[in-house]
Amino acid sequence: MRKKITSFICVGWLLSLLVSCLTINIYFPEATVKRTADEIVEEVRGTKEEDKAKKEKNLSTSSFSLIPLAYAQEQEEEKVTTPKIRALKESLKERFPSLVSYFDAGNIGEGNDGYLHIINEENLSLKQKAALRQLVKDENSDRENLYAEVAKALEIDPSQIPRIQKIFAQSWTKNARPGWWIQNEAGEWMRKPEEIFG
Repeated sequence: MRKKITSFICVGWLLSLLVSCLTINIYFPEATVKRTADEIVEEVRGTKEEDKAKKEKNLSTSSFSLIPLAYAQEQEEEKVTTPKIRALKESLKERFPSLVSYFDAGNIGEGNDGYLHIINEENLSLKQKAALRQLVKDENSDRENLYAEVAKALEIDPSQIPRIQKIFAQSWTKNARPGWWIQNEAGEWMRKPEEIFG
């Protein structure tokens, strides 16, 4: 009997040791998410077209390209997209012009959580406040769905969506215009400074 109890204890100890040594590695392709976030935000904000025009101009003025055509085509093929992602991008893109005046007036800002936040509603009429709140609600709903769709398209565990939001937050902030409100990692709100080129 004592031998049986000792063997059960040993087996139990070995099982607990084995379980404690296991680590769960959750798949998260950070570089792909970052590239996807940058592409989507640039397209929504219209900065992608500006950058593309600059690149095309630079390529047309140079006698040769440093980037082989096959590599450029490969990069195009790696884009993360689904019909739902394309529809969400279009919705965000259509709404963006309506948000610009509120960004410029300092009414809204880009949060470090990947969502829009209302900063200041002073000097807005009741009708303007209602319109602003609805725009922010619709924008944040689309962003929430976008983050979930990106996770689904890249087969990322839904528990990792907050990481996707943080990466998108960096892209939204990077593409914000100087003077717009942005939230830093510490949670402090500040106006985005003018970009300095050296």
